[in-house]
Amino acid sequence: MQVGILVFRDVEELDFVGPLEVFGITSRLDESLTVLTVSKDGQTLKARYGLKFQPDYNFSNCPPLDLLIVPGGKGAREHARHDKEILNFVMTHASDRPIASVCTGALVLAEAGILNGKRATTHHSSIEDLRQYANVRVVENTRFVFEEGVATSAGISAGIDLALELVRRHLGDKVAAQVADIMEYDYSIPEN
Repeated sequence: MQVGILVFRDVEELDFVGPLEVFGITSRLDESLTVLTVSKDGQTLKARYGLKFQPDYNFSNCPPLDLLIVPGGKGAREHARHDKEILNFVMTHASDRPIASVCTGALVLAEAGILNGKRATTHHSSIEDLRQYANVRVVENTRFVFEEGVATSAGISAGIDLALELVRRHLGDKVAAQVADIMEYDYSIPEN
């Protein structure tokens, strides 16, 4: 399984680094999983609070992904959801593969039309922004929502919960519990 995390200018650090940590640890436990970062042009980026980093791939050389994660933050609200190249990349991926968002990454999915007719959530301070998309059924007061190949999560640290749930759904309870233990993260396996 190849997991890609979309990154862009002013991305919220924990929105992408939290899931990166979860999937990075998972890849040590199960070598069939890899995780990478991808941006529009592959150039060095500066995240919301000043972290500078180099994405692994750009849109033109990104290998096929089994799952794409779209983080949020100021960059999602102000840049990514208005960038046609980013929206096209997200739409192309979501046409036949699972996609997930962390925090206000849901606004990128909504702008791309991926959330039309679906339940979704986002950071509590951006719930009203998500309601601006009339075809999205907004869910409040939850850590994450899964519906028809699309997963959305509430803000920032909820991205870790979402990533652990994605690991659990793809690789089982035992692996998800191991990853949480390595991270020393308080994680409870959801009741089915």
